Amino acid sequence: MGVVEEAHNVKVLGTGDRTIVLAHGFGTDQSVWKHLLPHLVDDYKVVLFDNMGAGTTNPDYFDFERYSTLEGYAYDVIAILEELQIPCCIYVGHSVSAMIGAIASVVRPDLFTKLVTVSGSPRYLNDVDYYGGFEQEDLDQLYEALRSNYKAWCSGFAPLAVGGDMDSVAVQEFSRTLFNMRPDIALTVSMKDLAVPVVVSEYLHQNLGGESIVEVMSTEGHLPQLSSPDVVIPVLLRHIRYDINVD
Repeated sequence: MGVVEEAHNVKVLGTGDRTIVLAHGFGTDQSVWKHLLPHLVDDYKVVLFDNMGAGTTNPDYFDFERYSTLEGYAYDVIAILEELQIPCCIYVGHSVSAMIGAIASVVRPDLFTKLVTVSGSPRYLNDVDYYGGFEQEDLDQLYEALRSNYKAWCSGFAPLAVGGDMDSVAVQEFSRTLFNMRPDIALTVSMKDLAVPVVVSEYLHQNLGGESIVEVMSTEGHLPQLSSPDVVIPVLLRHIRYDINVD
């Protein structure tokens, strides 16, 4: 196993001719794709990895300067593909990894045949003619709560983000991976990955350029692949398998 593979806990499953990369968002790790994975391994080679800063990675590897922007994470994705000698892939990114994949595809378009994203957002702060979901005061309060008592913040944020109460299996799963993060790293990363209102998807659709498809699913919360897999999995599979370049 190469250095990059080991640092990101890379796993390669399946033996298909085409490769799918599954990328997780803030507070989770590659286990967030556990419901989708069984539907892919018979037909695709599937690459799973953990973003640097996830509780499953070595916190000593987290470079605060490198990961002060999403470009650092994007270059990690490119490095993983290069080390695995994968010429191109279908990239499935949740939340912040949606934007990480977009950046990586701009830097190295040859490595990506398609991006499939869930709950992605380019900006969480409201602005003139843009609704990202939060005012600056909201974000300041959230970050202060995270700084002052991380465990209490996790307990409150998990059900809010997922949708449901602490008895929910999905909320418990997110709480587990969220608690595993080191608080100072969680604070840094959370500034790039928060809940996303539906209107953001339309903004992305209008501003991405090229061919894009938006589908709003009848789910609640920021991690629908955990909380509503019966709804989300068929939709993801349809978009993964759909070829926009069919003649």
